[in-house]
Amino acid sequence: MPKRALIEKRPWLLASLAAATAYYFLRDNPVGEGTWGLLLKGAGVALLALYVLLRVPHGKHRGDGFLLVGALVLAAAGDVAIELDVLAGGACFAAAHMVAVVLYLRNRHPRPSPTQKLMGAGLLIGTPLVSYVLSGQPEVAIYAAFLGAMASAAWMSHYPRYRVGTGAVLFVLSDWLIFSRMGSFDLEPLPTILIWPLYYAGQLMIATGIVQCLRGEQPVR
Repeated sequence: MPKRALIEKRPWLLASLAAATAYYFLRDNPVGEGTWGLLLKGAGVALLALYVLLRVPHGKHRGDGFLLVGALVLAAAGDVAIELDVLAGGACFAAAHMVAVVLYLRNRHPRPSPTQKLMGAGLLIGTPLVSYVLSGQPEVAIYAAFLGAMASAAWMSHYPRYRVGTGAVLFVLSDWLIFSRMGSFDLEPLPTILIWPLYYAGQLMIATGIVQCLRGEQPVR
């Protein structure tokens, strides 16, 4: 990699990883509470958005890069907003999912395999269904319809399924653990341990996978 790219671009990815890791270990400590905790939580995905903005090349794929940045910025806003107001946070994430759906539909796989179609349909239908079973709340199922649309569209896109598609599935699993806390399914300690790592890993895989494709460093499928 050129020295300039290493100095000017990749440090934002490292900073994102550092912020996400710091939040995970400090979230239950006094340092991780209040304003500093909110800043750390939001910084993880916000810095991913900055990384994407700096890494997306000029040219015909610039629009796709901006859509990815928009989805990440809205998700970062959701990370912060959900700590203050659940509805506001949910609205930010629903908007992020819709922006991501637009991105993935612009990049649909031209010839999806039968298993890819089956997985896409399963995510579209199964995500809100399982979310309702776990939470017992219709409004959660409504939000999860946006989540399922995002994951399904990611899996059906021409981006690498085992990077971008899997990242979207990790996002779904993270939210399912959140929803399990709302209903009668006691899955502890899994939610406490895994919600944030699954969510951040999913966003990281999506961001880096798409950027590599847009830069021609990873072939599209």
